[in-house]
Amino acid sequence: MDKLNVCLINDSFPPAIDGVANAVTNYAQIITREHGRAAVVTPYYPEADDSVYAFPVYRYPSLDMTKLVGYRAGMPFSPELMQKLKEQDFDLIHSHCPITSTLLSRALREQIRVPLVFTYHTKFDIDIANVVRSKLLQEEAARLLVANIAACDEVWTVSRGAGENLEKLGYRGDWSVMPNGVDFPRGRVDEALVGQTTGGYDLPADVPVFLFVGRMMWYKGIRIILDALKALREGGQDFRMVFVGGGGDRDEIVETSEKLGLSDRVFFVPPIHDRELIRAWYCRADLFLFPSTFDTNGLVVREAAACALPSVLVRGSCAAEDVTDGVNGFLIEENAASMAAMLRELCGQRQTMRNVGEHAQRELYISWEEAVANACEGYGRVLERYRSGGYPEHDRFSDDMLRATAQAMDSYNRAHERQQAVRRELEAERRRVREGLQSGRNELLRGLKDGREELLSSLKDSRDELLENSRRVLDTLEDYYDRFL
Repeated sequence: MDKLNVCLINDSFPPAIDGVANAVTNYAQIITREHGRAAVVTPYYPEADDSVYAFPVYRYPSLDMTKLVGYRAGMPFSPELMQKLKEQDFDLIHSHCPITSTLLSRALREQIRVPLVFTYHTKFDIDIANVVRSKLLQEEAARLLVANIAACDEVWTVSRGAGENLEKLGYRGDWSVMPNGVDFPRGRVDEALVGQTTGGYDLPADVPVFLFVGRMMWYKGIRIILDALKALREGGQDFRMVFVGGGGDRDEIVETSEKLGLSDRVFFVPPIHDRELIRAWYCRADLFLFPSTFDTNGLVVREAAACALPSVLVRGSCAAEDVTDGVNGFLIEENAASMAAMLRELCGQRQTMRNVGEHAQRELYISWEEAVANACEGYGRVLERYRSGGYPEHDRFSDDMLRATAQAMDSYNRAHERQQAVRRELEAERRRVREGLQSGRNELLRGLKDGREELLSSLKDSRDELLENSRRVLDTLEDYYDRFL
């Protein structure tokens, strides 16, 4: 396949960190390293340092909305940005967010005439419900979101469950699964690092250790974990539980754990950004607990699998896709009693947990290199279909609006270019005038200097002549007095 030049557009990118930002970063790095060229387009963050990347990052104006929604809100319709992107000769646009990023992507498509791929990463019905309370407004927000997605040429989802969720929102088009990868290598870290990382916590070698890694939010199924642990404790089962991460519900989760009497065996570790230290925690645990039905892909499950750590998952969840109960993972119903029963059974079967973890490592793990290679093959199919006229024309009202917006930005850029040309000519004229004035000034100064030197020379000659005449007069007077007096 020919080398690609891909424009990746997303609302979040480092220093903003989430699963989609991580995905876009890996796409850009691996495409640049192995498949051609990539560029990232994302909102401006004041503390961003994009010089660390081997690919260009284009930032557009943003508003600080972090206190309200946790991110900066981008204002993507920037004529200057559009002009820069038009000059990059992209083969394809890939949007990873269905709102602002996809609006920008559609406007750019109108300018450069290349196909637009969209990936659905997150269950947006839950996000919408968390932000909008009115049922009517939730439905309208979902309708607008789906219309934006449907306007893309190709729709990918990170799992089958994500695609089903998209259909639940009202999407009726085609979609295909393009899973994300894991930026861990397959295998364990050095045992010395495991001990160094986890040694500050009470984790006896003969006691099962459970682990959760991710955002500390109730919708991740954390209440199921805590209630199940309470039941285990009341039943006399010894264990340790470690939560690694931060999030809006963390303080409330810690408080609930204390109220349930779990403080002596449940530990909370702050967010860890060093991936090797995260791997060390996966390697120390016996089971990964992830009863989330919110996540569309559950990358943490595959991170655990990379380290041969088996997961306990809710049957039918997106995170449980490709998991066979008792073979490469463990499946429960979405309640604390089911989890408690599973944990109680497995606490006495540590070899079984190890065997299932090894199967998970072989069967569930996918690297980012493999995931991006699959995506690039998908790009090739999209380009072939696009060039053969296989995608429908974009003739919705919103397409007309974005087409008009793109044309307006194009007109602005042309007017801006003309304005810049006029400014450059005026500046050149001012420079010529300044140079002329400077030349005249220098010539005048040289004339004044020459005249001054000529005057001084003349005055010197006059003075010398005057002195000579005065000397002669004195000599004559002196001679006269000598003769007659």
